[in-house]
Amino acid sequence: MGAQIVGVEASTLISELALAIEMGASVEDLAMAVHPHPTLGELIMEAAENAVRKINMNKNNEQHV
Repeated sequence: MGAQIVGVEASTLISELALAIEMGASVEDLAMAVHPHPTLGELIMEAAENAVRKINMNKNNEQHV
């Protein structure tokens, strides 16, 4: 797992991803983690949720081939 963040508030988000990488967290772990609302941290959760959906869609497509 790796991460890239670019933007004005990148420094407020990078620590969560650095910790996730150090812990060996999966994208599913990030998606299931509690993220307070409204915060920029929700962006990480939403990105992880989208990645999980995409992974699941690909798995379903492979099963039907």
